[in-house]
Amino acid sequence: MKNDKRIKRKVLRSYIVSTVSISLVLFLLGSVGYMLTAAIGTASTLRENITLSAELDNSLTQEQKDKIAASLTAMDGVRKVEYLDKNTKLEDAEFRRMFAAEIEEILAENPLRNSFEVAVMSNERAKMDALVDQMSAIEGVVYVAYPAATIERLHSTINKITILLIVFGGALLVISLILLNNTIRLAIFSRRYLINTLKLVGATKGYIMRPFLATAAKQGIWAGVLASLLFGGALAGLSGAMPEIVSMSELIKIGITVGAMIISGLLISLLFTTIAVNKFVNMKSNKIFLY
Repeated sequence: MKNDKRIKRKVLRSYIVSTVSISLVLFLLGSVGYMLTAAIGTASTLRENITLSAELDNSLTQEQKDKIAASLTAMDGVRKVEYLDKNTKLEDAEFRRMFAAEIEEILAENPLRNSFEVAVMSNERAKMDALVDQMSAIEGVVYVAYPAATIERLHSTINKITILLIVFGGALLVISLILLNNTIRLAIFSRRYLINTLKLVGATKGYIMRPFLATAAKQGIWAGVLASLLFGGALAGLSGAMPEIVSMSELIKIGITVGAMIISGLLISLLFTTIAVNKFVNMKSNKIFLY
């Protein structure tokens, strides 16, 4: 009786340890995956928000401005063209905080130029240079501003972060799968004598594996749910410092990450349990006692 209770406690302890191990691995992988998608999303947003500023001659008439706007809009790779008046630029809060007082003290009139802010679709340097040349050739366009160095540094930084996350996530995935395989194998190992007894009384492989797989499915789901709770707690803790991390636009990504963790927990648990149980089912009885 005491031996039975001790065996049950060992089985329960191994079940809890393997469940917690799976949930922690899923939490880490889910977090890395979420950060990776966030980095890729940020890079995509930067690429979609590259803007060239076509500074205009202040003596242009409205008709000339309209012609320039039409020419800019017709160019290949241009997504949107928006006119920006020089007085609007001067009244910009950030610009005024830094420069307005000095300008008003020294100059009698606004030295800024009217401009067209041109949003483009590509971030390739060659295409950007070609587009800048086309815009500069338009009569009435004095200068085209393009912060190439800043954009390249941002993209380079984001690309490095993305590569680092991919490498880290890949290494973590491989190490985690090896550890989980060993953890689940140890949990099944503690019940190898039961598997051998079922074999000796004539139980089929399917009959032996069915309860193990049912337990593994529950374990995987519970591990996924626990990992999701940890992930949600981490996001809640970060939401105070970074409210945008739980914004409406991020809820879909969060939902996908949570769903992926639960499904991955189920699949991982079923896969490794099947491999481990199959090993002991196919093992000869004399080897089980020597294993």
